[in-house]
Amino acid sequence: MSLFSAVADLLKPTPPLDTDLLKALDRVAELVDPMLKHAGGFEKRLALPLQHALGYCDGLVAGLPGPIDINRKSFANDPLVHALFATADDIDQMLGRSQAVRDFLAEPSCWEADHFYAMFAARRQQKKQLGMARIGDVIRSDVPQEVLFFSDHTLVEPCCHLETTLTGLRCKALESLLHTFHAHVAALRHEREGLRADVSVERAHLTVLRGATPGREYEVRTRHLDDLDSQLRDNAASLMPEQLLEALAEFLQAPETALRLCPVSITVDRLGVVSEQPNNDLGLQTLNFPELTARDKRLHLAMLARISRDEALEAVEMVRDQQHRFMLI
Repeated sequence: MSLFSAVADLLKPTPPLDTDLLKALDRVAELVDPMLKHAGGFEKRLALPLQHALGYCDGLVAGLPGPIDINRKSFANDPLVHALFATADDIDQMLGRSQAVRDFLAEPSCWEADHFYAMFAARRQQKKQLGMARIGDVIRSDVPQEVLFFSDHTLVEPCCHLETTLTGLRCKALESLLHTFHAHVAALRHEREGLRADVSVERAHLTVLRGATPGREYEVRTRHLDDLDSQLRDNAASLMPEQLLEALAEFLQAPETALRLCPVSITVDRLGVVSEQPNNDLGLQTLNFPELTARDKRLHLAMLARISRDEALEAVEMVRDQQHRFMLI
């Protein structure tokens, strides 16, 4: 390449950012800190890290298994669905109590198809108990067991069109990352307020000691005040828009530290009793599913679900009737 061509390439205008990236940049300023937009090189510094994070979110959503039918029939036939709920009635309770499902069914768009899609999430729980088991030719009732069950069943982004649900989940994944960084910023600000209070208290003590004969305590407290001042300056510097922009760019380059899917494999029987050593027992089933780790650090089983609209409508009406009768009683 000639020198003239190299100079010409440098003088070419920067290509405009695509629409999705511009929307993502707006969400960054909205969810993290509006002042970031006023930092020098906001778009230029975050463009590549944000593209990386968006690609990661696409891959994360693509890694969700399913869609899996969740209904009474699948409760009887699908070992994973059977493990997710204690009884088939619990499926109706989940659908009827889900605010996301209620909001979706209140929209005219819910009639576009007989089924709708959503991300299903639930927390894996395991408890220890004494139960019955065969040991050799003897059936004992005091055998230590570990039982698998799930709680906090949740449906996210219900929609008649799977692609719309996936798009919504990708947006929520990015928002989860931004909320995580926002929590980091909030912690820094809280730390700053604490340091300011400590500095004020220490200066008050030094004012009292200054009137007395200087001694060992005065020297110790002076050094402590210097340390607090240094920490406060470092904290204040880290909260400057330019520093936050740099930290956010590094964070978006490694989104897996805050949001990731981890595969889980557990062998259980129909009662949910965990088997540590799988064998050829026909009553045992190995459940394979991913668990999502997000900003609250709690693990949630995550998968795509397909649900009948009519069954969801019946469940909502049933729960409303139960709540109405409870209020009358």
